[in-house]
This record gives sequence, C-alpha cells and structure tokens, in this order.
Amino acid sequence: MTMLLFREVAEAFEKIEATSGRLDMTGLLAGIFAKCTPAEVEQLILLAQGVVAPPFAGIEIGMGERFVIRAIASSTGYDEKNVNAAYKEKGDLGLVAQELLGKKKQSSLVKTELTLKKVFGAFSRIAGTSGTGSQELKIKLLAELLNSATESEGKYLVRMPIGKLRLGVGEPTIIDALSVCRSGTKELREPLERAFSLCSDLGYIGRLFFESPEKIDKFKITLFKPVRPALAERLGSAAEIIEKIGPCGADAKYDGLRLQVHKKGKKVEIFSRKLERIANMFPEIVGATQALKQGELIFEGEALAHDIHNDRYLSFQQTMQRKRKHGVAEMAGSRPLRLFVFDLLYADGKDIGALPFAERREFVEKIFGKPGGQCVGKKEVSTLTATLFKKFDTARELEGFFNKCIASGLEGIIAKELGAAYQPGKRKFAWIKLKRSYGEMADSIDAVVVGYYLGKGSRAEFEFGGLLCAVYNEQTDTLQTIARVGSGFSEDEMGSLREMLDAISIQEKPKGLECKLDADVWVAPKLVVTLVADEITISPMHTCCKEGGRGFALRFPRMAAIREDKGIKEITTSQEIESMFNLQKRTKI
Repeated sequence: MTMLLFREVAEAFEKIEATSGRLDMTGLLAGIFAKCTPAEVEQLILLAQGVVAPPFAGIEIGMGERFVIRAIASSTGYDEKNVNAAYKEKGDLGLVAQELLGKKKQSSLVKTELTLKKVFGAFSRIAGTSGTGSQELKIKLLAELLNSATESEGKYLVRMPIGKLRLGVGEPTIIDALSVCRSGTKELREPLERAFSLCSDLGYIGRLFFESPEKIDKFKITLFKPVRPALAERLGSAAEIIEKIGPCGADAKYDGLRLQVHKKGKKVEIFSRKLERIANMFPEIVGATQALKQGELIFEGEALAHDIHNDRYLSFQQTMQRKRKHGVAEMAGSRPLRLFVFDLLYADGKDIGALPFAERREFVEKIFGKPGGQCVGKKEVSTLTATLFKKFDTARELEGFFNKCIASGLEGIIAKELGAAYQPGKRKFAWIKLKRSYGEMADSIDAVVVGYYLGKGSRAEFEFGGLLCAVYNEQTDTLQTIARVGSGFSEDEMGSLREMLDAISIQEKPKGLECKLDADVWVAPKLVVTLVADEITISPMHTCCKEGGRGFALRFPRMAAIREDKGIKEITTSQEIESMFNLQKRTKI
C-alpha cells in the first residue's frame, strides 16, 4: 500500500467540513480510513481531533496566532501586515493561508508532495520543541509544510496548531467510521467503544483494530493509560433508588477533585477527570501511594483540601487552587489533600474493575482501611482513606444516610448496585447520585459555553453580559442549547470569563451546535460551567431534546462555578435533562 497523501486527507476534511449530517461524516471518514495502513489510521485519527497525542500525554501542537502568521508570510512572500489584514477580513487563518497560497509571490526551491506521515511527523516535532529558539524552529517547520502545500492542504495545516480545525468530528463519529470501514455497518461500535474507554487513546485503538480486530475483543486495562471514568445517573429519592436497583451500597459524595491514580513500583501518575497528567501538583498523594505495599494499582478517589490551621475541609473552589503548577510545596504544607478512595480498578495484574462492586469495595477497604463513622474525618485521617460507605436494604435507611451526609456539609450520596462491574465512560444506573436539590431541579448541571453576550448598562465596562450554554446529545453527537445565563457572576469572574472566552473565540457558530439563538461572540466549546436554576421548562428558543419546535431550557439559570477540572466529554447530556425534567413530575413534551 502506497503512503497516504495529505492532499487526500485535506480533500476529505473539506467534504466533512461542508456537511452537517453525522451519517455523511461517518461515511467520508470511513472512506479515507480505507486507504490507511494501521500506523496511518492512528495518525489520521489524532490529526482529525487536532492533536498528535491523546490528552493524557500532555503533548500539544500549540502555536500562537502571531507565530502562525509569520509562517504564512514566510511561505507565501506576503508581509505580516498583509496577512494580518486578510485575517481581520476573514476571521480564519486557515482561509487566509488558502487564499495566499493560491497567489504566492514566491515559490520554494524545495517542494515535495506532502504525505500524512510527513505532516504528522512535522507537527509531532513542533509539539516536542521547547527551550531557547523553539518558537523560531516551530515557525520554520510550519513554513516548510506550507511551502509544499496546496491551497486546501494549507487551510488545515494552519488550523491545526491554533486548535481551530472546525471539522465537528467527535469520538462517537470516529468510532462509527472505524466500524463502517471494516464491516460496512456500525456493528463493531460496542467493542471499539469499550476498548477506547479502557485506555482513552482512540488513535491507539484504531491502529490495533486495523492490525487485527481480535486485539480489540481481548483489550485489557493498561497501566498509565487512564480509564474513562464511570458516570452516575440521577434519581429523585431514596425510595426510587431502592425500587430501581434493590438493596445497595452508598458512598458519601464529596465535593472535591476526582482523581485516578496509577502505580507501578515507585512510579506514580495521577490523572484528572479531564485525563490530564497532574502528579506533579499533588506530592503528598504521590508519596502516600508509593508507600503502599501493592506493586501495581489503579484506583479512584475524591480529593479535598484540608486547612490544617483551622482543621476543616475546604470548598471545591478552594480545593481547585491546589491544581496549579506554582507554589506546590507551600500549598501541600498549608492545604494538604486527603484522597477519599471510592473504587479500585486494577491490582497486581488483576482486572478488579470487572468484579462486582461489592467485591471491589472489599479490596478498597483491605488496602485503604475502613473509614470511621464520620462522613469527613479531620486530622486523624490519612492522606489516602476509603470513603464512608454503608450497605442498605431499605429506602428509610438510605434516606437517613443521605440526610447525615447533607448535614455534614457534603453534596449527598452515590448509591451503587452491589453486583455491577465498573462501567468505564458510561452513564448507567449501576451508580445513582442523590444530591441536595436546587429549587425544583433535582441537581445542578454541567454545560459548555458556546458563546457570550456583550455587557449593557452597568455591565458595559466589563464588555461581558452573559453566557450561551449547551449540553450534549449522545444520540445525534451534537451540542444543543439549554440556557442563556446572565447571573451568578462576580465582577472578577466577569473579567476572567471575558479573557478566557476571547482566547477561544471563533468567527462562526461552532460546528455541531444546534442553535436558534445568536451570540455576540461565538466560542469554541471548551469551557465548562456548573449551572443551577429554579427548574427545567419547555422553551421555543432552545434546542435541548427539541421536538415540534420546542426544547428544554433552564428557568432563572445562574452560574455556580467555572469547572476547569471538567472537559466537554463530561458535560450533562440532553437525555439527562429529559430525566431531570421528569423528576419534576411534569408532563413530557
């Protein structure tokens, strides 16, 4: 098989960008996958997501727009002033590169036809370049690609390093395309999805699948490749939980940072719920994990910062201050973390996650000890300790435990089916959360910001007036609007939100967003916020679970928190919103 030309990739990307139908996108991706070797399919999957490595690797192509502009100027013969003027007009550096490459003022003496392998290698080198002179080298490497690029190729070569590829291709669509490429249908989606959930590396899974589908069927948990976290469904009362899953166990639900810890010998890695490597930020957890006698472990817990001077646990927002790169040692001394362990997935070569939860819990208590009777212990609690957990036969007992947790200042409980295996990346009734209510809503929701509005009146000075937020529809692989949020912001937050959102602003509505409203400024869907509201209502203006011209919306929504620990993969789904609406005992649409 000959090497795949990047020209063919760019042609496929152009067709994908021009379509909004998921089935059409799937077919186009399957068509280009069919031309790939196993190594090329891995590279293509990563580049289609605008990366050269999975998120947990911590490797980013990243180049600032100013440096990309210099590369365009260098390769086309136009000066930076001309490039900037074209960018101001078009609002898309990819389109600028496409136009200027079509009317170059100069031709390169060395010009070769680009292959996918060459492009991927160049971007990998750009991502790995650091230190003195690194920016000049990155500009040179990108300019060299552009020297040999066609107009269409140039558009995508420029969009990749600034993180604005604009394909609108999500992981479910890529998984479907892999299946369609090999079988002609989506019948292989489930094993592919399962394998991906066990390692969070879709490029790697694509390569293994092309080498041999049997490797996917036999795929196992791998140390230092994070497992996608299991997610909980919602119910409105202890009685509904017992009715749904029968006698169960329940953990106290802590409002902290969810962490996944991997250990092999003295090597320890910690992954955030966004699958970032963050072990360097939490030395006390690393040290406590190294001291465990088990050689290999993967476990999950909720981390809370402890104010040792006042002997109290801090709020989520205060705990989030520990997730930073500077002042780590000082923060570890004054605000050490306590990790409340709630599940174990792997131990000394054995896949513990496949066992029933009741057995996994026994392993947790054997390794981390049984917790005391309090929901949250104080100074006597070690760095690693099991969550408070009990088993319940009746709704009355479960409700009593829930009330105790709420009285202790916690969020609520997570009820767990005792016989269920761990469900990576899935939202199942194996886990059910019961939280304190927010007005008539059964829970807060996590939404992604897709646009913002400019300030008026008293907010004019901040140039920020509110957010347009969306949730994720799993069935259509699209984002759907749920709320226009105009309250819950402090003056400091209005300023910081404007800064964060301007950094990810885009010219047009995000690809894959179903929306009837306009925003003053559209943004790439990256920033997650927690919202509370009085209730969920039916609205003609929003598209969440749209049917007959109406969808669901939040009534009097307020922003409760900026969730830098969460990514777009963890936002609330449209299907969850419908369930929450039904929990309000209202009539369905």
